[in-house]
Amino acid sequence: MDATELRRLVEDQLRLSRRQQARIRELEREQRPPLAVVGLGLRFPGDLRTPEQFWDFLRGDAHAVTGIPDDRPGLRAAYRPGSVRPGRSYVDRAAFLSDIGHFDADFFGISQREAELLDPQQRLLLETAWEALERAGVAVRRADRLDVGVYLGMMASEYGERLAVREDKTPLDPYYATGGGLCFGAGRISYVMGFAGPVVSVDTACSSSLVAMHLAVRALRARECRYALVCGSNLLLSPNLMVSLCQSRALSPQGRSKSFLASADGYGRGEGVGVLVLMRLDEAEREGRPILAVVRGSAVNHDGAASGLTVPSGPAQEQVVRAALADAVVDAADVGWVEAHGTGTLLGDPVEVGALDAALGAAVRKRGVPLGIGSVKARLNHLEAASGAAGLMKTVLMLHHGEIPAAADESDGPLNDHIPWDRLGFTVPRRTTPWPAELPRRVAGVNSFGMSGTNAHVVLEAYRPAGSDGPAAPDGAELLTISARDPQGLATLGAAVVARLRATDPADLPSLCHTLRAGRTPFGHRVAVVGGGADELAVRLAAAVRQPAGPAGRLRPVTFWTAVDHTALEVALAVVRKRWPRLLPAEPAGEAPERWVALLARLGVRVRSRRDAGRPEHAGRLEWRGEDGAAYLVPLVTDVPEAAPGLLLEALAALFLAGLDVRFDELRPAGARILPDLPTYPFRRRRFWVDEPVGAAGTAAAAGGGDVAPLPTDRAGIEAYLMTELRDVLHAEEELDPSRSFLETGGDSFVSTLFMTRIEERFQIALTPEDLPIERPLAALLATIADHITGRPVAAGGRE
Repeated sequence: MDATELRRLVEDQLRLSRRQQARIRELEREQRPPLAVVGLGLRFPGDLRTPEQFWDFLRGDAHAVTGIPDDRPGLRAAYRPGSVRPGRSYVDRAAFLSDIGHFDADFFGISQREAELLDPQQRLLLETAWEALERAGVAVRRADRLDVGVYLGMMASEYGERLAVREDKTPLDPYYATGGGLCFGAGRISYVMGFAGPVVSVDTACSSSLVAMHLAVRALRARECRYALVCGSNLLLSPNLMVSLCQSRALSPQGRSKSFLASADGYGRGEGVGVLVLMRLDEAEREGRPILAVVRGSAVNHDGAASGLTVPSGPAQEQVVRAALADAVVDAADVGWVEAHGTGTLLGDPVEVGALDAALGAAVRKRGVPLGIGSVKARLNHLEAASGAAGLMKTVLMLHHGEIPAAADESDGPLNDHIPWDRLGFTVPRRTTPWPAELPRRVAGVNSFGMSGTNAHVVLEAYRPAGSDGPAAPDGAELLTISARDPQGLATLGAAVVARLRATDPADLPSLCHTLRAGRTPFGHRVAVVGGGADELAVRLAAAVRQPAGPAGRLRPVTFWTAVDHTALEVALAVVRKRWPRLLPAEPAGEAPERWVALLARLGVRVRSRRDAGRPEHAGRLEWRGEDGAAYLVPLVTDVPEAAPGLLLEALAALFLAGLDVRFDELRPAGARILPDLPTYPFRRRRFWVDEPVGAAGTAAAAGGGDVAPLPTDRAGIEAYLMTELRDVLHAEEELDPSRSFLETGGDSFVSTLFMTRIEERFQIALTPEDLPIERPLAALLATIADHITGRPVAAGGRE
């Protein structure tokens, strides 16, 4: 073999080797694809209810610690100032949520009876999960069975204790189990919203929600779900854990966490609920989701045989940080911030800083740019099972805004002198600063350690789009839609959207309208307006909300009438394709009427096409009848084909108001994106609360309303009696609507069992679940039961 042949052989081998290495890297990326955080929902102390409020709070200097609220008498009664005493707590301050008793039960189809017994954590999780999905632009329709996984970190459910400790056990109905079990917090989200993905509840104590994040990362990478909700929840409703923690002196007497400070003397407790929406980064980019940060990797491990079950292990913490960096394929020198666990204990803080130094210190000192560390606990206190969610959200917002908020105030005094700060390359910032410009990447880690020994670490990075077309430029009229379950909600939401429109940059208007159209669930009370600019839309929306139409009904079949000559249809199609390229395929197939039918089908409008030779002035129009029998005729194409985009929007507005669930996703303008900071659903505030028992247990009340049952021959009296009993079982304060179904009223298998038991005992009859047409109106349901009581033959399928 001569030198030329040898050289050629070597070059071939090198090319083959490079192709193999590139394929290996490609496979590694497929196994560990980056994920996107696309939505946030929260309830944090300090009356923080939105990510924007949370960010403003982080950039300020306040902390959220307060005294014990009036509705927690057990915590108040357990308090005794001074030293540790058996059975007593020496803490009378913590970071509390401002409102945990109010809930929109009707919005989520939950009866008053069940809502009263639901752990407020479940109620808050439903609302924050809904808001997080709205901020991500994910419209929740139960019938769609969205591929969403739910991963919840929650370590305690103390609300049920106020029922279990009573001598009178009659309040312990079936909802006692489903209202308080840890597994039901995650399961209820998926059930109420109709999700199809995995549902997992995690309890690893304080690391619960960061471990939930790790499981969600693994599930999204394995395509076990398309979206993932990462949730954390914690409420302080019982004195038991407070007393127990005081016995071990784990809590600060001042009730405040002092992360990395010399004055650290235990942690301060807090409560809160947080939800993050995750999905694969490539899919988020394709769908125009708001990418707040990128998740690069995560890891979980355990302390193992440490010196004690609850004693932190430095080597294990170092290992979990290294494992997360390896999973993220991120170098230690790239990390610019670590959101530390930072409980504020003299033992825990030095162990954590030592572990961070072992994993990151050498690389940090070599690069010469200090590593910022801090903990959200210094501001919110330790949210225990929800602390990981709070740390994640803080870090996501830091990466998104490119700022590092102060981790301690000048007035907080010196740092923990058990930590050798002078030889570490770490800093605890005392003021808000920009992200270090010297670092080529904006990367951060989040630490969390559980009392049971489970450690977790997550690596995130700021999102840097490869190329951006910028906001969608306004191009003609825009369609804006909003909806709610009731007129009051519609008015509240409408006012919020009008205010936002008046402050909107014109370049953001297409994105704003797209978000409200495609990223919100359609409800019965609706408004739809078409306008050429934000001011015009605001005026029309305000007027429409003042005089809304009644609730939308069921849409009758829609007919698409076309003229014999298709020329105008063809021209209009070209104009529509230019405005909304996603609506029509690049290669047209079929005649113009067929392509219009296909276009409408992509928007969820199923039509039957007809030719009309008698109305040539209408090249194409839609016709249908409303639920009230009124006829609607809406043009799509006229003798001015260039007007087709505006006519299409007007037609879709009319169909939306008539009750059609229009699929607006395909109407996304080029360059439009989901805006994460638009008004979310205005939940109604009704109080559902079981007070803590005070003094001796009361006498059990007799089940039922105590009314005398009507005679079997009194048909009208029987149906009225049944309605009263059902209302009592549901604990409904208002009259029940006989046109709504049993399920829509908040009924479920438990309610049906309780209701049947009452009726069987009262009238000495036997009923089975098959005898109850629960999907039909209440009037039909009660008529069917009355048939059984009076002995009349029951028609197949029940009565109308």
